Amino acid sequence: MTRPAMLEPAEAYALWASSYPAYAHNPVMQVEERAMLGLMPSTLQGQAVLDVGCGSGRYMLHALRRGATRVIGVDLSPQMLKRAGTELATFQPDTEVDLVQGGLAALPVPDARANLTICGLVIGHLESLEQSLAELCRVTRPGGTLLCSDVHPIGHALGWVRDFKSDGRRYVVRHTQHLYSHWHAACATLGLRIEQVLEPRLDPADIPDGAHFDRMALEVPVALVFQLSRAS
Repeated sequence: MTRPAMLEPAEAYALWASSYPAYAHNPVMQVEERAMLGLMPSTLQGQAVLDVGCGSGRYMLHALRRGATRVIGVDLSPQMLKRAGTELATFQPDTEVDLVQGGLAALPVPDARANLTICGLVIGHLESLEQSLAELCRVTRPGGTLLCSDVHPIGHALGWVRDFKSDGRRYVVRHTQHLYSHWHAACATLGLRIEQVLEPRLDPADIPDGAHFDRMALEVPVALVFQLSRAS
């Protein structure tokens, strides 16, 4: 069997964007999203929310449904931003929505812009965890909250990959393993407080009948989810 080509994130999401829905579309994303939404405030009235690596806009839509006053989405891929724009156009709240192209390594966002910063399943695409968290901290207001998630590092050890198909071909997106100890050290350096850590497991009810997957995935955590706070 031919091994799938490994792509850098920008190239991968350019191919993936046309078929990438604005909702959690596989069992890992579903369990990750439930954990993230459980940590997100139930109401975001009067809040500015920044979604870094917004993709097709799934967390922006959740923020809008919870009453966010301003929502900003940043993504490296113009193709994904176009997809997000299409999805968000169907939502007509009295809210300011901005979509900006840029990467997590150097966000095109002013300091202290957001009350809540979200970064879902993105940080593993970058090698430097500390640099990524430093940027997320910079754009979050003092006293604000960061919600971050990544594929659990145990998956990397078991050989799991983030893959997709485009025009009948299978591709893998480059991903870097970041251990909990790496998160702890980076947060300590940056003055970010770890408020909660979740390690959700797959829900068998989410797995489609006949799906082919590593059965070990039912025995171990599949995502690592953090609620962080920036010091006031």
